[in-house]
Amino acid sequence: MNPLAGRVALVTGGSRGIGAAVARKLASLGMRVAIVGRARGQLEAVAAEIGAVPIISNVAERGSAESILAGVKSTLGEVDVLVPNAGIDASYKLADTTDEVWDEIFATNVGAVFRLCRAAIPGMIARGRGRVVVIASTAGLAGYPYTSAYCASKHAAVGLVRAIAAEIARSPVTINAVCPGFVETDMAARAIERIADKTGVAKDSAKNTLARMSPQGRLITPEEIAHAVSALLPDEARGIHGQTVVVNGGGAFG
Repeated sequence: MNPLAGRVALVTGGSRGIGAAVARKLASLGMRVAIVGRARGQLEAVAAEIGAVPIISNVAERGSAESILAGVKSTLGEVDVLVPNAGIDASYKLADTTDEVWDEIFATNVGAVFRLCRAAIPGMIARGRGRVVVIASTAGLAGYPYTSAYCASKHAAVGLVRAIAAEIARSPVTINAVCPGFVETDMAARAIERIADKTGVAKDSAKNTLARMSPQGRLITPEEIAHAVSALLPDEARGIHGQTVVVNGGGAFG
């Protein structure tokens, strides 16, 4: 029997892309999964597919973390594994990045992660077990043009993980960040659209531009990110703590 079977996992942004792939992976390990999202139809479809509990919520709203955790507790029990995955992106020149864009990106990519961790981790520590895996980005380890708000938010998310890790290091709970490169998701598709629009190249050429950013010359699949998340969950992964696990085909980040 898988030692993770029966444990409760919460995945935000679980209606598609990386979040849906992570939810499927954890369900395949016998975990009881709750997924959070705003797109009811997509969320309920994934939930029905894997036997998960769907929770309709906007993680960027204050108070949502506590209500989400209460919803999971009432249906599945206390959260053992937290995967803050929900995120948004934007592409603007620095001068065109408005306060509204900045605030929206930070509310989802950083604020939601902070509030979920603040709400969930103390209980994990009290119960003697827990895993937190934040889905960040290689944009949290390097800068990319026309993405100042997004890169800043992902750097903040990585910094948050490292600070929490230092604070809880002597507890049985671990926290890490998985940092994907470009993944075959809607977010990558939007990036491809932007490149094609701004440069006039065909979409296939724009996709190849992103693929060449990986030493393997390809986009990563959501399932590869899900594998990285699952590898951080067993008891034997206790020593992996406060780390940034880069999944991008071999690119170097320091």
